[in-house]
Amino acid sequence: MRLFTKIVCTIGPASREPEMLTRLMRAGMDVARLNFSHGDSAARLEDIQHIRAAAEQAGKPVAILGDLQGPKLRVGTMQEGGVLLTAGETLTLTTEHVVGAPGCIPVQYEHLPEVVEPQDRILIDDGLLELVVTAVRGSEIIARVVTGGLLDSNKGLNLPRAAISIPAITEKDREDLAFAIEQDLDWIALSFVRTASEVWDIKAQIRQLSAFGRQTPVVAKIEKPEAIDHIDDIIAASDGIMVARGDLGIEISPEAVPMLQKMIITKCNQVGKPVITATQMLDSMIRNPRPTRAEASDVANAILDGSDAIMLSGETATGKYPLEAVQTMARIAQEVERVHLNVPRRQLAARAGRTFAEAVAHASVETALDLSAAAIVTPTVSGATARTVSRFRPPCPIVAVTPRPFVQRELVIFWGVFPLLSQRGQDTDTVLNEAVEAAQRAEHVKEGDVVVVTGGSVEGGGGTTNLMKVHLIEHILARGLGLSDRKVIGRVRRLEAPVAPDVVIKPDEIVVTSHTDRTFLDVLHKALGLITTDARPGAHCRLAALELGLPTIVGVQESIDTLTDGMHIVMDTKRGLVYERPPALWRPRDEAAAGPAAPRGVEEGA
Repeated sequence: MRLFTKIVCTIGPASREPEMLTRLMRAGMDVARLNFSHGDSAARLEDIQHIRAAAEQAGKPVAILGDLQGPKLRVGTMQEGGVLLTAGETLTLTTEHVVGAPGCIPVQYEHLPEVVEPQDRILIDDGLLELVVTAVRGSEIIARVVTGGLLDSNKGLNLPRAAISIPAITEKDREDLAFAIEQDLDWIALSFVRTASEVWDIKAQIRQLSAFGRQTPVVAKIEKPEAIDHIDDIIAASDGIMVARGDLGIEISPEAVPMLQKMIITKCNQVGKPVITATQMLDSMIRNPRPTRAEASDVANAILDGSDAIMLSGETATGKYPLEAVQTMARIAQEVERVHLNVPRRQLAARAGRTFAEAVAHASVETALDLSAAAIVTPTVSGATARTVSRFRPPCPIVAVTPRPFVQRELVIFWGVFPLLSQRGQDTDTVLNEAVEAAQRAEHVKEGDVVVVTGGSVEGGGGTTNLMKVHLIEHILARGLGLSDRKVIGRVRRLEAPVAPDVVIKPDEIVVTSHTDRTFLDVLHKALGLITTDARPGAHCRLAALELGLPTIVGVQESIDTLTDGMHIVMDTKRGLVYERPPALWRPRDEAAAGPAAPRGVEEGA
């Protein structure tokens, strides 16, 4: 299943085994999220090794996103099986390092008693559990349960009215970031971002930690009201955005979240930053094998809003049905894309053109639409070309071909981008042709397809998107040994020896025969090229080709029967290939070249 919308899966006890990871990837997972709020470095290292082994087994690039905990308040470790909170009961929240049990719940923020007061609300586990503070006594908070339920270890804790002063990047985050960079993770998510300066700070730390100048991209998670106030600056500073609706829906009113989600996604689309919509998308599938109708609509609307990626949290981390959750999300995405694939592109078309690269990328998308192209192929070193094209939401796949494995993995999060690895050539024509061949090997395109190729010219030093080419993938009719380094276009003329003296050959005709003899001399003087099955050393055809400077392919065997009189073909003698030229693209060479006396064998134009 090929989806333009990407799927992010949180890895946890329900999904960390290699076999399950492979199944999730084959079902549609593109990005594996590691929540650094849980587990230790040893467990995460094992997860990373399993993810990479599973990606190899699944045969697809999968990015790993390291999600830093940030200044999030959490409860501590609960007794095995969790602690059941009952509405109306009174319990104690303590900052002491104890195991949670009925009547006593540990919290991981030692200053909590200093920032709450009686009548304050405390929300736990994305607001599913609610407490009200009745008294504060030293390091303990006495609270009454308003909404009960089962409380597990390390669940998030929110204080909607309290003012908390915690650094955006904690000491634990710094340690986790160093681990993530050391393990070459592909994306870093920064939690509870409030201002753009916090994003710049984490990027500065990444630069200090990184080898060889690689700048691991940063996703800013929008979870705080302050982030909404600074959203434009945060988007500009970040490499991507996550609409983290769980904490956002607690910090602000739930009814405000849908329109904020649409606003954030639209702003990201306009500037080409990837955006992930996350939290409670298929929440009921933590417990049930099928989603609610409302959840299916939520996933569909997130895609229609313009999300690059949609994320599963507890569904794949701890749920009973992780594989079914991914399969369900993939089916919803597939149906939405089938019906509305080109809607976002049309909305963005009028906003193009601020930079040279954007103008070329936008023109590539419009050309692809006009020609019903099978794909837009983007040879790229940094990934910039593919990212820019993705912004304009083309109705066909964006096949990004890069020599850098880390760029390949970074690109999987972008809408419509299907990244491939391939060696990079030394000149522009080689780079473009090898990119198309890589797309063909990966079966994104096939013989006879029209593709649009866009990227940067190698001779110009690269670094910017400055060229576009419409490319027809040849339908190969025959293969043999080329005797020159030419590419010519002509019509097939079938002849066999001996050739009658009154045979007339036109200057745009390519002679196709089993072998030649002296009766062919007049014909070959006027022909555009020669194709023959005869590959013997010293054969007449070889001598004639050498003497006349005639583009020739020898040794074409059974496939010669596919070449019929009048067929429009291209002879590529450098590669020894004969392929079909569709009538719509046919242009006789004597008309294409300047003047009526154009030289025989004019090469096909670029």
